[in-house]
Amino acid sequence: DPSQPRGKWQISTEGGELPRWRGDGKELFYHFADSFFAVDVKTDGPAFEAGNPRRLFDIPGVSASSTHGEFTVTKDGQRFLVAMQTQNATAQPIQVVVNWR
Repeated sequence: DPSQPRGKWQISTEGGELPRWRGDGKELFYHFADSFFAVDVKTDGPAFEAGNPRRLFDIPGVSASSTHGEFTVTKDGQRFLVAMQTQNATAQPIQVVVNWR
């Protein structure tokens, strides 16, 4: 809606990356250091309002600068899917059969 005020608002007091909205737009999730955070927001009034960030949980090794830093949140904000590299990953051999009959 072009009549609504637009702008930038600081949400985190220390930093953050990888922001994601809850499906109804009433909560914003983000990552900082090894932790995931949530912030309650109000977008339906005359001005944008943000609450205080709450630390939800920690997952080490997640970063926007890595290829494994992506995450998604369910529409209700209750479940997270985080792509990350496991430290115990080992390559498994494959077998290729040629001229099979």
